[in-house]
Amino acid sequence: MFLLLEHSRISVCFLSFLFSFPSSSLTKHPHTSTSQTENKMGSPNFKPTRIFSPHHHNSPPCTRTHQIGALLLVASTFFLVRLFDHSFSTCPPSSLNHDHTSQNFVHFSDGGSLSWPQIGYGSHLSLKIYVYEEDEIGGLKELLRGREGKISADACVKGQWGTQVKIHRLLLQSRFRTRKKEEANLFFVPAYVKCVRMMGGLNDKEINSTYVKALSQMPYFRRSGGRDHIFVFPSGAGAHLFRSWATYINRSIILTPEGDRTDKKDTSSFNTWKDIIIPGNVEDGMTKRGAVTAQPLPLSKRKYLANYLGRAQGKAGRLKLIELAKQYPDKECVPVILSDQAEFPFQNVIDYTQISIKWPSTRIGLELLEYLESIPDEDVERMIGAGRQVRCLWVYAPEFESCSAMQGILWELQRKVRQFHQSAETFWLHNRTIVNRNLVEFSSWKPPMPLP
Repeated sequence: MFLLLEHSRISVCFLSFLFSFPSSSLTKHPHTSTSQTENKMGSPNFKPTRIFSPHHHNSPPCTRTHQIGALLLVASTFFLVRLFDHSFSTCPPSSLNHDHTSQNFVHFSDGGSLSWPQIGYGSHLSLKIYVYEEDEIGGLKELLRGREGKISADACVKGQWGTQVKIHRLLLQSRFRTRKKEEANLFFVPAYVKCVRMMGGLNDKEINSTYVKALSQMPYFRRSGGRDHIFVFPSGAGAHLFRSWATYINRSIILTPEGDRTDKKDTSSFNTWKDIIIPGNVEDGMTKRGAVTAQPLPLSKRKYLANYLGRAQGKAGRLKLIELAKQYPDKECVPVILSDQAEFPFQNVIDYTQISIKWPSTRIGLELLEYLESIPDEDVERMIGAGRQVRCLWVYAPEFESCSAMQGILWELQRKVRQFHQSAETFWLHNRTIVNRNLVEFSSWKPPMPLP
């Protein structure tokens, strides 16, 4: 390694000392012709008599002190470089890789506070989300309360589909909510269509036409092609509840708890590149904080190997589980993921290998039960402990909680924010004016607007 200090006498002395160049002038000898010089330079025995000229630089000649100082500088630089190289090489490669990998997952402090990885997400939440009011957009009231307006949010907050209500309510109270559309990063479209449909408030045809009506009232949806708009579909049907979803909201952000379900459709509406898997609804009474009324039994005192959560629905794998439960009453069910196509909440940042087992649904049988029974208790305890750390991410708690499902959703939404919005029907001019195909300025777009 060479340390060159430009216009420094030390660098001149350093190089001339190393190569024993005299400090005389660099000019040609007066008795040497040009041709002689060229011939000598072509000779293998030719050696230049000088490289640097202190007189040419109009500076005093280099002294022995300067040369010694330059040598010390080179020596110290050499040893410092070797020292740093040695210190880095002593770090085990495995630990370096582990630290790098751990930065990609959520981290919990000793106090239980949540820290999301900075890579791809940022160091802190900085969102502005606009929530459409039900009276602001024609059709939203029907999507929330049915054609007669008799279905209440309290009736829809219970059961499997309660996330559509809980997320709406939490965003209305969120510090990240903005009431100014022009400063919003994202737009939330509230609808309780699964609940409304189940309670007879709208049929499938009415849901479809009402969604189209509502979307045509949203200039900002038209501006981005829906890319910055959020929809919640809280069941296995996903966005298929809106029959024309593939035409109108195929670019929008869809929040759903089941990315692998199609409800007998030919395709899933979930897209891993733009949509977000959210935790399913858990009844509030099961997640209340406070004094623990009962402690889990130690593994050695537990009677059953596993517990099955789900329905058979005529599926071969699930029917096999029921048969095994009847044959082996002490081994009624299996605490593993048996859905091969399953997508998981916050799977970008949670290492599910630490908290769960995923087993091929094609290999359900005695082999599975024997495998589960063979797992050492200490490994089971370790997985249970890891699960305790992240279980708060499945609770739809208020925003002031340091860890909750809503905190995780907000982090995932932040990753979806776009700084620039455009669509096939959005154009702009030299002065940055946004216009439509008819060159009408964005501020003058009037609903209803044509949709793709």
